[in-house]
Amino acid sequence: MTQPGMQAAGWFANIRADILAGIVVALALIPEAIGFSIIAGVDPRVGLYASVAIAIVIAFTGGRPGMISAATAAVAVVVVPLVRDHGVEYLFAATILMGVFQGIAALLRLDLLMQFVSRSVITGFVNALAILIFMAQLPQLDPTDPAIGWQTYAMVAGGLAIIYLFPKLTTAVPSPLVAIIVLSIISIGLHAPVHTVSDMGQLPEGLPYFALPDVPLNWETLRIIAPYSLTMAAVGLLESMLTAQIVDDMTHTESNKQRECAGQGTANVVAALFGGMGGCAMIGQSVINVTSGGRGRLSSLTAGVTLLILLAVLGPWVGQVPMPALVAIMIMVSIGTFSWNSIPNLRHHPWQSSVVMLATVVMVVGTHNLALGVLVGVLLSGIFFTGKVMTMFGVTRTRDDQTATYMVTGQIFFASVDRFSRAFGRESDRPDPADHVVIDVTRAHFWDISGVGALDKVVERMRRNGRSVQVVGLNEASADLVDKFALTDKTGVEIGLAPHP
Repeated sequence: MTQPGMQAAGWFANIRADILAGIVVALALIPEAIGFSIIAGVDPRVGLYASVAIAIVIAFTGGRPGMISAATAAVAVVVVPLVRDHGVEYLFAATILMGVFQGIAALLRLDLLMQFVSRSVITGFVNALAILIFMAQLPQLDPTDPAIGWQTYAMVAGGLAIIYLFPKLTTAVPSPLVAIIVLSIISIGLHAPVHTVSDMGQLPEGLPYFALPDVPLNWETLRIIAPYSLTMAAVGLLESMLTAQIVDDMTHTESNKQRECAGQGTANVVAALFGGMGGCAMIGQSVINVTSGGRGRLSSLTAGVTLLILLAVLGPWVGQVPMPALVAIMIMVSIGTFSWNSIPNLRHHPWQSSVVMLATVVMVVGTHNLALGVLVGVLLSGIFFTGKVMTMFGVTRTRDDQTATYMVTGQIFFASVDRFSRAFGRESDRPDPADHVVIDVTRAHFWDISGVGALDKVVERMRRNGRSVQVVGLNEASADLVDKFALTDKTGVEIGLAPHP
């Protein structure tokens, strides 16, 4: 259980850095939220209000301090057909149900499924997101766009120079915040012909308000929204759990994944009740936050409150922030997110790990579907692991007087049963056949009923061949399986089946 002192440290141990980092994140959230709203086919305020609500709520309910959650593209792409066919009110209802599903996932401890995601999959996920973040900036750098001239490229280069060089002077203020301020002053003062935040979409006026979704409360509504809600919940939790692991690694701290699942659910319910779409953790903004010095819950709260103030009070000024400044920050994020060590490691790591990492990258970048990419990576990891364990198996035969002893080593389960069965031929076919056979499994382990069935098959074949058979060396877990599921002889009396002392 978290101690009160630890809770206080999560809020007030890093006040100045958390506040400044949160301000940077708030500014970077605006074009992202507008873009995701456009993807989903809804008004920009739906994405912006969602980002405000989720960032504020998750600061209190989340399990990973310093991680930023808001409206995301991963969730937005899922709801496009729902919004198109049924309208935005059904989106709000689906988002509430999404939050309920995520709360149920927390109760069921589905966060423990992260144990099956290998390091190679996480590396591929990170690299794919870094590539997607960079690709998302390319429309703002399109040379065929008549509105994009040399001024845009100059400001992006200047922004990157500030971001990377300013920390050499001082780290008292996050360099991305300095880049935004300096480039905004230059753009406004010189009336530079560059895209601004207001060009992305109209910023909302006023504050979000509480309202229940205007949909019929019946089974037909549930039938419509449930499949979308389940997909949104799964995608949101997957990206949040992976991002939490990445932030854990960046900050060298641990997080409460179960609490994060519940916190994401609560945040999404609140977002929908205030006119927002669903969301989850954002790796780009989380990297901005951590890179800018944000570590605690205060950084997420500051990001949400600052975004609310920017929209409600400073909207006209925010609309004049030049997009090249934000593009420079996101390029910095993509560079910092990409695991550059993974490139030389392709030659040094096992080829299976490299294939898993590359397959995850290709699938995520090719489909823009994070869940599908991770699923492919996890399946490949499982296949390679199963293949490796399957080969960690052997049977050696020794002859002593009228007894042949078969020493079995390794793991006997569904993938190795064929090799196990083939390793035992008919004893009468041996050059030196013995009347009595001992199968010693002291160094083996039977994992499932497939393994028990294979042992049954070998023993029965030996008996039909006129041999007496004794199985020795079963460990306790294997003996329990054999006792429950073996068909040849459950008592062990006939074939001497008994645990090894």
